Amino acid sequence: MVPWKYCQKHVGRTSFLGARYRVPHGARRHWGWQDRMGRTGRIILVLGAGVGGLVAANELRKRLPRMHRILLVEREADFVFAPSLLWVMTGDRTIRTVSRPIARLERKGIEVIRGQVESIDSERRAVVAAGRRLTPDYLIIALGADLAPEGVPGLKEAGHDFYAPAGADSFREAFASFAGGKLVLLTASPAYKCPGAPYEAAMLLEAACRKRGIRAQAEISLYAAEAGPMGVAGPDVSRRVRQMVESKGVRYYPEHQVTEVLKDPRRIRFASGGDASYDLLAYVPPLAAPRVVRDAGLLGESGWVPVDRNTLQTKYPGVFALGDVTGIPLAMGKPLPKAGVFAHKEAEVVARNVAREITGRGARASYDGWGECFIETGDGRGGFGRGDFYAEPTPRVSIERPSWRWHAAKVLFEKYWLRRWF
Repeated sequence: MVPWKYCQKHVGRTSFLGARYRVPHGARRHWGWQDRMGRTGRIILVLGAGVGGLVAANELRKRLPRMHRILLVEREADFVFAPSLLWVMTGDRTIRTVSRPIARLERKGIEVIRGQVESIDSERRAVVAAGRRLTPDYLIIALGADLAPEGVPGLKEAGHDFYAPAGADSFREAFASFAGGKLVLLTASPAYKCPGAPYEAAMLLEAACRKRGIRAQAEISLYAAEAGPMGVAGPDVSRRVRQMVESKGVRYYPEHQVTEVLKDPRRIRFASGGDASYDLLAYVPPLAAPRVVRDAGLLGESGWVPVDRNTLQTKYPGVFALGDVTGIPLAMGKPLPKAGVFAHKEAEVVARNVAREITGRGARASYDGWGECFIETGDGRGGFGRGDFYAEPTPRVSIERPSWRWHAAKVLFEKYWLRRWF
């Protein structure tokens, strides 16, 4: 226990209840910090520093006294703001401008553990990460979904995965030297992250071709495994997004499930027996739950972690899962989309409820299925969709007409988000 006189002398005045102490990090780690009332701090372990993990860790740090430790495990050194990868593709951003070092979170009192999550024992609430065994009081699994291009033969070797930072950057380099020909965008599976992104990419690249004066020499096609754009948002939104894409002269081919991609000759083969040629290929890969989550036996019939859709609680006490790693069924029969906006809001709910359990303060939070997203259409314009995805029998989602205001709002949102959480 840290001596009370030490707190008064070196930390300054503290409240009678010991609500907020600024005790040196080393003191907490080595002394097993307790407050004046003899209460021991709790440990909350967050796995993954994507959108959900970052928001959860930040919100917990804001809501909990410093006697409680927030640990964040992440294998990557930097966080990359995924919505901006579309601008990386077109050369309007670089990876450097849309990324931030995760180590910065240490300044806020969040302990960052750099390394791989090696195993999860949910029943014992124990995790092995970066060679360390961790036994937190609360565990938040926010490991996202793995991009799995290897699920389609030849896909990884032939094209550019623009959902990954390296793939978006390599496409940018290839597109810079593209002078015309067949530019193809492909969704390799009906289910993927950010349902609007492939359609945004098609419209942004079409505008970029016009800006470079090569539009007449470029044939832009989008082959989609799904039946229509953003189908989970309802038929009206799907129809309007399709109209946006096709009004740009982009050729749209729904229900084309890829089975193989050849690099030489450059051909894409589909389950229907048809094929298509390409000169430059950008793709959205299939998804898979992280292996460590599969090995832990956490997956349900959907292939993702089942949770209570309002609290994100798993079947194990004190263990939560949020974001892309979860599978939340909707009344319409489709799952809640995997997108940063849902992970963000879910993380806020989990953080508030965990803080409430620890401190006894605040109201219980419940995630209501609300989501929203920008839809870039090119030429400095964008639309905006929002709605209740938990509505029954189908989600109630509306979409705003594209304008420069929504594009400007997304630019501001990018700057706000990176500044707010780092």
